[in-house]
Amino acid sequence: MVKDYLIGEGFRVIAVKDGREALFMARQEKPDLILLDIMMPEMNGYDFVRVFARESNIPIIMVTAKLDANDKVLGLELGADDYVTKPFNMRELTARIRAVLRRLQKAGQEPELLHVGNIILDESARRVKVDGQVIELTPTEFHILAVLMASPGRVFARLDLIDETQGPVYEGYERSIDTHIRRLRSKIEMDPKNPRYVETVYGFGYRFNDQHLSQ
Repeated sequence: MVKDYLIGEGFRVIAVKDGREALFMARQEKPDLILLDIMMPEMNGYDFVRVFARESNIPIIMVTAKLDANDKVLGLELGADDYVTKPFNMRELTARIRAVLRRLQKAGQEPELLHVGNIILDESARRVKVDGQVIELTPTEFHILAVLMASPGRVFARLDLIDETQGPVYEGYERSIDTHIRRLRSKIEMDPKNPRYVETVYGFGYRFNDQHLSQ
């Protein structure tokens, strides 16, 4: 049903029957975006993300009947960018897909180099370097960092970051941003528990510390 609907909306869709075939096809076809069920034979969705997120930054939207908040957090922590629970509205799912693809296209059309302290973010190459080392980020982690670095010192509420990174159609729970921030800090901060760059403003949200702006 999802495949037929998306084809009708103008997408080229490849559908597979199990997790191992999904991994093989994702590596071969390199799609623009992956819709991933959790309960799949051969390899479940969590195992797929564990493997694939380490080797590619292709955005992943998990589609599942699991409603527990812990399941959502696990999917996001492993590297998924969004989480849609069944039953869902086809128009909303399509809007989320288009929002992700627009963000990727916009990043490619508007190259910008952000340099703060020992962090360099290259939007045209979708690459982040910390102390000269390339850091692998998921698309959502990359976009959060780009939004924060572009406005150092500005406090972004969680809902602001959801709107910037997921789009206004996103109806996920607000605290999903905390999961992405935690993963981002683990990759760019020397001490994630005492972050130098991505700071928590208690009661409000997050900001990028403008005291480390390069001169």
